Amino acid sequence: MRKRHEQIATELLGQAYASLDERAKKVARHVAGRTPIARDLSQSPDSPPSLGQRAADAVAEFGGSWPFVGLFAATMLGWVALNGWLLASSGSTFDPYPYILLNLFLSMLAALQAPVILMSQNRQSQKDRLRGEHDYEVNLKAELEIMLLHEKLDQLREPQWQELLQLQQQQLKLLSALTAHLALRS
Repeated sequence: MRKRHEQIATELLGQAYASLDERAKKVARHVAGRTPIARDLSQSPDSPPSLGQRAADAVAEFGGSWPFVGLFAATMLGWVALNGWLLASSGSTFDPYPYILLNLFLSMLAALQAPVILMSQNRQSQKDRLRGEHDYEVNLKAELEIMLLHEKLDQLREPQWQELLQLQQQQLKLLSALTAHLALRS
């Protein structure tokens, strides 16, 4: 089997098997073994996400959604309305204008939410990088398989070309003989 890996690397990739990187070696092994390389990356992660990673994904998913925007807008309007109602009814509020307490809560929310969203984006970036590497491997294997198919077709076509050339030579001989025979008759 090792010999087949080396043969594929030399013939199709133009390099010795030992000089290939790990991804190319993996593809050569799959081509030589006629085994599939494609897999569903969403179903088989390398390691299950930790509790913190799952929490970061959930926060990022909710923080970037319309329900969050609606809830956020409703909370802001409720805060302002409650303060306005308290000012109108009792003459004092728990957070007078310019809403310093509200600004403090919003700053704390932003300070906590931003790094959590960045963690989720980093995780998504890692997933995208793995998908890209997997796509490269699948595309390389497909390219190598196509090259092997072309070689097989060429090998199948070669005897047919030889046979056609022999038939053409026979036809030329027959045509020459017929032409010579007609020339003698006239």
